[in-house]
Amino acid sequence: MVELRSKHANPQNKWFGVKVTTGKIADMLADNIVEPLRVKQQVIKSATEAANMLLRIDDVIASKGKEGGGLPPGGPGGMPGGMPPGMM
Repeated sequence: MVELRSKHANPQNKWFGVKVTTGKIADMLADNIVEPLRVKQQVIKSATEAANMLLRIDDVIASKGKEGGGLPPGGPGGMPGGMPPGMM
């Protein structure tokens, strides 16, 4: 990553990236490897949707905990007597 960032410091090297077959830094345009903007936009959109789904699931679980009286029987973690010391 340090080598790639140093290459990108020069505006003429904006096409440099990591060549996955060798793990080396190379000029991606010279190797005919071009990733369209559309692909990057879809990746960001998918990641955002996944994060939102996780947050929604977390909200549902948290709200069910409040409706059901909070902690499960036996204290935190559902263990008899609660969780062992140092686990919380």
